[in-house]
Amino acid sequence: MTPDLMAAYRKRARARRVDGVLIVALVLGVVVGGRLPDLTGVTRRLLRTGVVLLGLQLSVARLLGLGPGVLLAVLVTVSVTFFGTLWLGRLLRLPRGLCVLVASGFSICGASAIAAVEGRVDREDEHVATSVALVTLYGTLAMVALPLVNASPQWIGLSVHEVAQVAAAAPAGGLATAMAVKLGRVALLAPIVAGLGGRGAPPVPAFLLGFLVLMLVSPLVPAVVLDVATTATTVVLAAALFGLGTSVRPMALLRTSPGALLLGLLSTLLVCGTGYLSLRVV
Repeated sequence: MTPDLMAAYRKRARARRVDGVLIVALVLGVVVGGRLPDLTGVTRRLLRTGVVLLGLQLSVARLLGLGPGVLLAVLVTVSVTFFGTLWLGRLLRLPRGLCVLVASGFSICGASAIAAVEGRVDREDEHVATSVALVTLYGTLAMVALPLVNASPQWIGLSVHEVAQVAAAAPAGGLATAMAVKLGRVALLAPIVAGLGGRGAPPVPAFLLGFLVLMLVSPLVPAVVLDVATTATTVVLAAALFGLGTSVRPMALLRTSPGALLLGLLSTLLVCGTGYLSLRVV
């Protein structure tokens, strides 16, 4: 086995562990939520810190290396999924705040995108927790299903919700391509958040500026620092998801889940279908 292939397998195994840690943190938060004080403020700060650190996994050169056709597919997939999910949410008569959170998480980058937009829309804390639970559930299903149909690395990068889930689903030989496509979706976080606006909110929030700055300087950062930053991002997001889990009230979630579950399913089918068709066209 070549050194590059071994490195790819190690990265894939690490991504699976990361995804497992985030899921466990969310579940633990749900289990102990009723016994802890309100963690909303701390959770919000942790989620936004995780978004900032995510910028180190991006670079402009890496995105441009995808080529114009794939970049167009990324733009089409994110746009169709975001606005299509909002439309589906209206048909299902779900709260707009929940629909925006689901649309952002499913079209861009899961919990990190939800963290980036939750302060820009009118929503309940329950909506944030529900959106994260949905993106975890359906992202995991997509992570398992797409490799079973021999999905290409580009399709996986366009369709699976979380960054860690993409890394776990991609074949070792196509891991770099899948991750580059996924991070292309992450790069669209900035215009989506800026476009949402919000009363009294700056055009681009400070934490998103931090994300953009780290994306620009990431090529200058030593590899060992990037590895440490990746681990720190996992720790921060795990703590944040634990905090989100504590805000989940299972009985309230059960009352709203049928429509939300259907929206998550339809949004997943939309992102997968749009990703596949856009690649065929370009």
